[in-house]
Amino acid sequence: MFMTTGGLNRAHAIQGILTATAHDMLRSEKPDEFERFDVLFDEVKQQLMQQAQTAGADGLIEVRFNTEVVQMNVAPKFLVVHGYGTAIKFPEQKNSK
Repeated sequence: MFMTTGGLNRAHAIQGILTATAHDMLRSEKPDEFERFDVLFDEVKQQLMQQAQTAGADGLIEVRFNTEVVQMNVAPKFLVVHGYGTAIKFPEQKNSK
């Protein structure tokens, strides 16, 4: 199983588009803990890999991430990471005799 942000120059079949989201609430006493995005990226990557494995894919290509800091009117800020990518499967190798 692999994950790449680029394409793949090899024959493959597209299994589908996978998405994952993770979020975390920033405490009001520490409103600028943006290093917490690192944990969210790891969580999203793990979710994408798990979904790809469940779908029977060999890997994920063209993976992209989007980050947001969401501010509600009366609630604290939320850090949000969205990830998506294309699950692919390699064709079966034919045995030549």
